[in-house]
Amino acid sequence: MAVKRLRPVTPGQRYRLAPTFEEITKSTPEKSLLATKKRSGGRNNDGKMTMRYLGGGHKKRLRVVDFARQKFDIPATVKAIEYDPNRTARIALLTYADGEKAYIVAPEGLEVGATIVSGETVAPEVGNHVLLKNIPLGTIIHNIELVPGKGGILARSAGTYAQLVAKEGKYVTVKLPSGEMRLVLSTCFATIGTVSNGDHMNVRLGKAGRKRWMGRRPRVRGVAMNPVDHPMGGGEGRSSGGHPRSRTGLYAKGLKTRAPKKYSNKLIISRRKK
Repeated sequence: MAVKRLRPVTPGQRYRLAPTFEEITKSTPEKSLLATKKRSGGRNNDGKMTMRYLGGGHKKRLRVVDFARQKFDIPATVKAIEYDPNRTARIALLTYADGEKAYIVAPEGLEVGATIVSGETVAPEVGNHVLLKNIPLGTIIHNIELVPGKGGILARSAGTYAQLVAKEGKYVTVKLPSGEMRLVLSTCFATIGTVSNGDHMNVRLGKAGRKRWMGRRPRVRGVAMNPVDHPMGGGEGRSSGGHPRSRTGLYAKGLKTRAPKKYSNKLIISRRKK
């Protein structure tokens, strides 16, 4: 995918960098793989706002994406590459040899008509879902499981990838997109390749209204509020507001929020780069 600059015939298009959607081959989703998406607008069961700056936006339907891919050793043909409004990556519609259909997160380079397969010992080719202990060192992977059989949860957004760097005992070492080095059980699965739509990071919305279409309401700065509303509010003129902190008083820059006794601490070899 690439991005295109539009002719500035309106103020909202002057600075917009829009996706080209050239890789999309089908404009309507598969009906059997759709689900309703409930939205709360940031309100709880009492109707009170518990999450600020959420609400509105275009109506969406969930595409049921298969992250586990447990139809082992059954080849699947890629029927279409589609747009998913609920994620940054593209999704691929698969039709298995037994007739079942499924969506997966589409890797970069996967084309319509290609055949992919999931299994413990399948070839490490783009789109294949392989057991981590059977993937060669140095391979680029995504959609990585942390619990065997639960489905991939790491490296799923547009343009991301991880790298398998070592194997030892029942664990493999994976370098994650953040730069963190982490141990993962070798009996977990991962998909070969980089996630599609890598140019998503270059998209510019161009106007505030487009953010509203995505379900995000205007965010008010703490220093623009009154003292009763925010710890950084008040002051004469344009005050800086003191130490950056959240509305509840937690420091917003530099405060460590990770639990000191979290179970996965022993699995992290080196933390992400600051």
